[in-house]
Amino acid sequence: MEQRVLGRTGRRVGVVGLGAWQLGADWGEVTEHEAVATLRAAVEAGVSFVDTADVYGDGRSEQIVGRFAEEHPGLTVATKMGRRMEQVPANYVLANFRAWNERSRRNLGVDTIDLVQLHCPPTPVYSSDAVFDALDTLVAEKKIAAYGVSVETCEEALTAIARPGVATVQIILNAFRLKPLTEVLPAARAAGVGVIARVPLASGLLSGRYDEHTTFAADDHRTYNRHGEAFDVGETFSGVDFATGLDAVRRLAPLVPEGVTMAQFALRWVLDQEGVSVVIPGARNPGQATANAAADRVAPLDPATLAAVRDVYHDLIRPQVHQRW
Repeated sequence: MEQRVLGRTGRRVGVVGLGAWQLGADWGEVTEHEAVATLRAAVEAGVSFVDTADVYGDGRSEQIVGRFAEEHPGLTVATKMGRRMEQVPANYVLANFRAWNERSRRNLGVDTIDLVQLHCPPTPVYSSDAVFDALDTLVAEKKIAAYGVSVETCEEALTAIARPGVATVQIILNAFRLKPLTEVLPAARAAGVGVIARVPLASGLLSGRYDEHTTFAADDHRTYNRHGEAFDVGETFSGVDFATGLDAVRRLAPLVPEGVTMAQFALRWVLDQEGVSVVIPGARNPGQATANAAADRVAPLDPATLAAVRDVYHDLIRPQVHQRW
């Protein structure tokens, strides 16, 4: 698999990683056996970067990933912190960072975490010198090797990129979320900050497997968070109305090359955006993990195809999402 430098971490990782939210919770039941099999399939397919969080299954995802990583040296593991407490800026202080980090290090079974990201904190957090001084302290104490941020908006990303210690920015980027292409990716490239592209399949919409009759389990966020009832609605279907998303997928389908799945096409689109370090599709089973990793072998999309994706975005998607995030 193609390798890219993960921003200021200096690490080289495969361009297709694995998002481990599904292995913790909120996507229907995934057994530990299935989770480990999914991780194994991903690594066998060339994946070397796994992204998890302390809140995914309240530590379950971290624990599964940690046990797996112990047996697979060379894997870069990133986690996130901050969503297990009330989302107020006052909670983003060194004492809490130390407690959150201790729990994650214990879950992952490591002394030093490769990359820790603030998990979509309140917007004022990005402008706090004290917050980033605290993160620098964790680096100095060798509790973390590097830190980054996971953001909801482009404005938050740009604020974070200006911080000299920020190694990576994780942001939603897919064919239904083009706004980061204008300023965020160029700013990250100029600063040497890595870009981790999350929700690349718009919660599965861009897999092309859904239609008007598709239903999801009650414990799946695609059921209970369609209007932002539990967390930012932009994390579910990228904030796009499900019916509109289906219409957009039908317009994109003729663009998919022969022998390529819609999901691989969508992942290839992300990889073709200059400045992306790694894309982190989730997977619930080994087959999905293997197929996602194969997007690296899809030829780069030609200019006409990229223009057609932009047209679909501007015609159908932009009015719903562009100004919000």
